[in-house]
Amino acid sequence: MSVGSSSIRIDAHAKTTGEAQYPGDRAPAHALAARVVFTDQPHARLLRLDVAKAEQMPGVIAVFTGRDVPVNEYGLTEFDQPVFVSIEHTGRTKVESDISRWEADHLALVVADTDEQATAAAAMIEADWAQLPIVADIDQALAPNASLVHPELKLDSNIYHTYKIRKGSIDAAWADAAVIIETTYELPYQEHAYLQPEAAVSYIDEEGRVTLEVAGQWAHEDQEQIAHALDLPVDQVRVIYPAIGGAFGGREDMSLQIVLGLAALRLAERGEHRPIASRWSREESIVGHHKRHRGRIHAKWGADSNGKLVAVQSEAWLDAGAYNYTTNKVLGNCHLGQAGPYEVPNAQIDSHAVYTNSVPGGAFRGFGGPQAAFAAESQMNKLAEALGIDPVEIRLRNAVHDGSIGITQTVMPAGVTMLQVIERCASESQFHQPLTPAEPFSPFASLPPVEGDLLRGRGFACSFKNVGFSFGFPERCEATIVLHGKPDSPTAERGELFHAGADVGQGAHTAFLQMAAEATGLAFENMTGGFSDTSSSGDSGSASASRLTFMSGNSILGAAEAADKAWRNGDRPAVGHFRYVPPPTEALDPETGAGAPNFSYGYVAQTVELTVDRATGHIVVDRVVSTHDVGRAINPANVIGQIEGAVVQAHGYALSERLQVENGRVLNPRFSTYLIPGIGDVPTRIESVVLELADPNGPWGARGMAEMPFMTYAPAVVAALHDATGVWFDSFPLTPDRVTAVLAQAAAPSSSGR
Repeated sequence: MSVGSSSIRIDAHAKTTGEAQYPGDRAPAHALAARVVFTDQPHARLLRLDVAKAEQMPGVIAVFTGRDVPVNEYGLTEFDQPVFVSIEHTGRTKVESDISRWEADHLALVVADTDEQATAAAAMIEADWAQLPIVADIDQALAPNASLVHPELKLDSNIYHTYKIRKGSIDAAWADAAVIIETTYELPYQEHAYLQPEAAVSYIDEEGRVTLEVAGQWAHEDQEQIAHALDLPVDQVRVIYPAIGGAFGGREDMSLQIVLGLAALRLAERGEHRPIASRWSREESIVGHHKRHRGRIHAKWGADSNGKLVAVQSEAWLDAGAYNYTTNKVLGNCHLGQAGPYEVPNAQIDSHAVYTNSVPGGAFRGFGGPQAAFAAESQMNKLAEALGIDPVEIRLRNAVHDGSIGITQTVMPAGVTMLQVIERCASESQFHQPLTPAEPFSPFASLPPVEGDLLRGRGFACSFKNVGFSFGFPERCEATIVLHGKPDSPTAERGELFHAGADVGQGAHTAFLQMAAEATGLAFENMTGGFSDTSSSGDSGSASASRLTFMSGNSILGAAEAADKAWRNGDRPAVGHFRYVPPPTEALDPETGAGAPNFSYGYVAQTVELTVDRATGHIVVDRVVSTHDVGRAINPANVIGQIEGAVVQAHGYALSERLQVENGRVLNPRFSTYLIPGIGDVPTRIESVVLELADPNGPWGARGMAEMPFMTYAPAVVAALHDATGVWFDSFPLTPDRVTAVLAQAAAPSSSGR
């Protein structure tokens, strides 16, 4: 049996020996070098651009600007961003392309014989700008008479997308509440911090296609965006993903794809056919790609004396930054999550996307869910405290289950296991047993801890997350299987799987082959794969939304059935192709929020135990019990790896990662000042509890899980910190200076403790 075994990852040897080829390794020795020039202007109108001096620099082959782009616009869900900020409108565009709305907007691309020459030439580009008012953050964006970031949209404000939920009677419901908790939560940015900065190689392949070797998350969507900007038929663009050094949502949007594709196309027209390579520095990467959205949620929750929720009123604002990217979709997840995984009879929820001149927000593990879960789970923990009800018990009294009517007034998709996950997490973590005393620790080798300053606490949180795309998006996934063997043999000897799904480090391609082997009856070692190449595979959809195992597994099952039928019909080789389409979803009603937004969910609960030094504000997370229903663990070792990795990433979000953005500029674009967790910072123990309660539509019962461990970590940490100190924290990251400041404020006379 291949499914359910911890097969060694097919890329393990290459990645551990250094043989794996990432995009930055793919450039041949004779390749040209390209350098992207950022505008370095958070908000300004371009008045003059002169590249003549750059073009005359030694080794320079070409300098490309907006004059070279056939369609000077792009965007994953909306075309609202220019490929190059330009005053030469030679191409078609609906975007005001002479305005830089973000410091990392692209101004030009310099191509030269060497990277040193390209860098020197880039410094010779001259540009004059007329400064425009900088809309720095949500407060400035919403201020009366605020400057509009996108005036071409003809909107009255910088709010450009809103979701609503109206369920029951919110005004009447408050009378039934024994306790009402009202809080405003501030949510921070987070940098993806993947190990491989943006890099790509472009060229014209043997069939005349503009070809990009790049790291991404959806090869066919990259292909479509490149083709749109270059005004080419889609089949004249080819996208290949080599090894990918991490993604987490950060590679859903364009970086080098369009500009390097443009360079390959234009140089080929001039008779220059050398490949073109580019690689960003870490600073360029942090400045130049989107982040987890910062935001704000104001929540008012009410419960009766038995702890049953009677009303949820909530309003959220997400800072989209300068361009939409996937904000409108991220906002949808944040919108649904603000009521938590609970039965809520009365609700009024409004969620808004807001343009600013800051770094764009976009996809990041959890896709709006972590922001919503922080508010929802903090509210639930505060209700439990106010009512004197155990935090696990109050969740069991309110959690959704099979047959529950969700926040969007439709029945939850079958296979709801929130109750089982909560109960198992509480049991495995021994949540109701006394905590052991704190282990002495000090962040300073020369300063031992003071007796009585180390405080212990335990916290609990749970959540759910959609599996697959939402709100009526035409979800699909394709797979092709080819069976080989002797003409007269009743069974195949070996098989090939062709699939475009991206392996961004999570072991997806290994899981694909395990599922293909299981579906065809072949041994795992007799199944090979061709992956992430638009020339050989149909559209897989994105490696995001916790969807890839669910969607690819179903497409593989269908392809295996088709290949088996062809084999039995005598075809040698036998080819089977299948396009899986899951149960349909619905867009939400714009006024009531009614609809069926998702076809499947994953469920998570976490217990966190920590120790805090109240004198220094330093926190050590001693133990995390992370409990998940994965439906079926295709590869158990990889499932546990995903849980542990997500917990560590969430640990940074909750405790140490503070992206400093001021007046539209990232101030700390280096790992020396943007502090991701090191090996000495991560939780002391992570215990992964894996439940396999089948999803009725999942392949072998599997449901997505890679985002779920992230969802609940920050609220569980805050609950544990409250348990230790008696103080609630409504914003994070919980850096030592913030912890000591809030504790000092709480200790001051007449303090609210917030």
